[in-house]
Amino acid sequence: MPAFGSRRAEQFGVVLLDTKHRVLRTVVVAIGTLNSTVVQPRDVFREAALGAAAAIVVFHNHPSGDPSPSPDDVELTRRLMAAGTLLGIDVVDHIILGDVRYWSFKETEKR
Repeated sequence: MPAFGSRRAEQFGVVLLDTKHRVLRTVVVAIGTLNSTVVQPRDVFREAALGAAAAIVVFHNHPSGDPSPSPDDVELTRRLMAAGTLLGIDVVDHIILGDVRYWSFKETEKR
């Protein structure tokens, strides 16, 4: 959260993971405006493929400070999960960062 949570514009990034889910590197794939970022699965998975990632965690921030997912966030997560399944790159989680809180799709799914 300190590195990406309190930005004035939305940033969307991907954490590339190896087969044991160790971090290979983190890449910001899109920088948007105050309340939106255009992200395509091809941009996310291009980075994952070039980085030889076995799995990824995607993240973005909400400059408003409220990490609650929007309907667009939910739809993007669904698309990324489907693309990851097709490509054989596991999408471990999508995390939305706020000022002092975060939203994890994986943690919410367990409830």
